[in-house]
Amino acid sequence: MNGNRGLLIGRMQPVHKGHISVILDTLKEVDELIIGIGSAEKSHTNSNPFTGGERILMLTKALREYNIDTSRYYIIPLEDIACNSLWVGHVKMLTPPFSKVYSGNSLVQQLFEEVNIPVTQPVLFNRTEYSGTEVRKRILNNENWKDLVPQSVVKVIKDIKGVERIQKLNKKEISELV
Repeated sequence: MNGNRGLLIGRMQPVHKGHISVILDTLKEVDELIIGIGSAEKSHTNSNPFTGGERILMLTKALREYNIDTSRYYIIPLEDIACNSLWVGHVKMLTPPFSKVYSGNSLVQQLFEEVNIPVTQPVLFNRTEYSGTEVRKRILNNENWKDLVPQSVVKVIKDIKGVERIQKLNKKEISELV
């Protein structure tokens, strides 16, 4: 019995206020929400600077900051696999049962629709400001990024030296420039 349980998948690189907005909206539609941390195996690159574990930490603390009832969600790291056609089975193996999926990613939508699992595209809140790309760009350029993420996420990024990591990752190694 998967009742009224949904699956929301996001990379959360890093967790920002747009994610929290989508989670709050989705919790109005489902009794329980599985939040899948997508591409959990990726880290230390320009587009995926944070580890799966760091993103779980950010999300856990942010959901607590927003007083979201812990009995209503599960946070599960979801690794990519090389074969897209097997990915839905991989996700189903790693998660509690669910009856619908929430994703803005067209590939994710396609893969779940092919196995007759309904997919809803969440309404994205102020997408130009609230995107991981924008947060990472502002961190890189020493611009104001802290307003885009929950306070608890600012603290996690500070604790793991995330700003320094993003700035280092963006510097081309001397060997690459030769």
